[in-house]
Amino acid sequence: MSLQFALELARSAGEIIKEGYFKQKVISQKCSIADLVTETDTKVENFVQKKISEQFPTHEFIGEESVSNGAKISFTDSPTWIIDPVDGTSNFVHRFPFCCISIAYAEKKKVALAVVYNPILDEMYHAELGKGAFLNGAKLSVSDAQNLSSSILCSEWGSQRDATMDTKVRNMHKAVLASRGIRSIGSAALSCCMVARGSVESYFEYGIHCWDVAAGELIVREAGGVSASPDGSPFDLMSRSVLVSCCRQVLDETSACIERIPFDRE
Repeated sequence: MSLQFALELARSAGEIIKEGYFKQKVISQKCSIADLVTETDTKVENFVQKKISEQFPTHEFIGEESVSNGAKISFTDSPTWIIDPVDGTSNFVHRFPFCCISIAYAEKKKVALAVVYNPILDEMYHAELGKGAFLNGAKLSVSDAQNLSSSILCSEWGSQRDATMDTKVRNMHKAVLASRGIRSIGSAALSCCMVARGSVESYFEYGIHCWDVAAGELIVREAGGVSASPDGSPFDLMSRSVLVSCCRQVLDETSACIERIPFDRE
């Protein structure tokens, strides 16, 4: 698989995001007031899907907006692209400069290539399985923190506005008492990248989708970090949950703070 193709695709898609960033937006609401979609989300996904289909006509495609419009998630051993056209749409709408395109390529259900590009800050993250993780060409490495008490965490409230919020409040409360603090930047992919670059030590969330973290999870691991489900069991891309950390000790201590929130697998 061509890394150069994925990088060029991300940069071209980023130009579409950047073009829409400062413009008046047409905004629609999906499942809640915090779950938004704009014409840019759709435009980027259509562009990316077209380019992938032209280059790799036999490959499968999973995209956030396609699924929102009724497409079924089919994650098989076939070569598959997993795309979030604009991760952090609410940030994009409000011009909070943490939004990105997330591109992951998987073979036999294993992500082998990942690109996350924030065009507003011009930060291009990428990783290939077994080859390390990079930000604008510079090699990334996770923090050397060894315990939660010397760590900063990322977590998110997500787009659900239902009974799961009570559990999320309890989880945030436990985690902030055990750490140096929690940051919420509004993008799952970029939260993973914050762990990969050593800016925070751990990130956890329930309610995310495969396209939110497929790329970011590989970038963390290739930067020397670890991943799991929030309960500490092996990471499952389709489980609607994620926990990534700089090391196993921080991951285990973060997991101990987290009360499970059940979501059906995708």
